[in-house]
Amino acid sequence: MIPVTDAVLIGAAGIVAGIVGTAGGITSLVSYPALLVAGVPALAANVANIVALVVCWPGSAVASRPELLGRASWLGRWTLVTAAGGAAGAALLLLTPSAAFGSVVPFLVLTGSLVLLAQPKLSAFRENSERSHTLVLGAGLVAVSAYSGYFGAGSGVMTLALLLLTVDQNVARANALKNMLVGAATVVAAVTLIIVVPVDWAAVVPLAAGLLAGSMIGPKVARHLPPAVLRWCAALLGVGLAVKLWIAPA
Repeated sequence: MIPVTDAVLIGAAGIVAGIVGTAGGITSLVSYPALLVAGVPALAANVANIVALVVCWPGSAVASRPELLGRASWLGRWTLVTAAGGAAGAALLLLTPSAAFGSVVPFLVLTGSLVLLAQPKLSAFRENSERSHTLVLGAGLVAVSAYSGYFGAGSGVMTLALLLLTVDQNVARANALKNMLVGAATVVAAVTLIIVVPVDWAAVVPLAAGLLAGSMIGPKVARHLPPAVLRWCAALLGVGLAVKLWIAPA
C-alpha cells in the first residue's frame, strides 16, 4: 500500500500531468517522477504510468469536441495504426530486462525533451514544404506509438510535431488529434501489460483520478495559452529528470 500522503502527491501530479500532456506537453515527465518520488520502482512505475494514462483518452475527447468535429473517419483509420504500434511497444517493454530499462530511461526522456524544443522549427519547415505522403504519416505513427507503448515520455509531442507537418498546422486541432491517437496506443499497451505483468493499482488509482481531471482541462488550455510556455516548462523539467536519472538511476 502507498501512504496517504504519497497518494495525494501522485493524484496532484496526475492533475498537472493531465493538463500539460493534453495541452501539448509531455504527460510522463510529470507523472512518472511523481511515482518515483512515492517509492515505486522504475519499471513498476512505468507500467503504472501507462495503465493510468488510459483515462486521458476519454477526458481529452470530451474537452476537444470542437476540434474533433468531422474527423471520425480519419481517426477510425489512423487509431488502428497507432494501436498496432502501442502493442509492439508493450511487447518490447516486456522483453526488456529491468536493468536495461533503467539505463535507457534517461536517454528516452532527454530525447522527448529535445523533440519538444524542436517542434516549432518542425512546424515552420512544413510551411515551406509540400504535404507529406500518407506513407510518411503512417511510418511515423507506427514508430512513435511503439515508443509510446514502451515508455511514452515525449511520444505525444513527437506525434504532435508529425501531425503539424503532415495533417494540420493549427496547433489546437493537431493537438486534439494527437490526444486521440496517443490514447489508442496507450489503451492497447495498457491492456497488454495488465494481462501479462503485475500492476501496482495503489499507484494507478490516484494517478488515473488526477489524469482524468487534468485531461479535461488541458485541451481548453491549448486554445488560450502560448504554446511556448508549456513547451519550455515541460522541456526543462524533462532535461532535469534525464540528468537526475542518469546520475542516480531509479
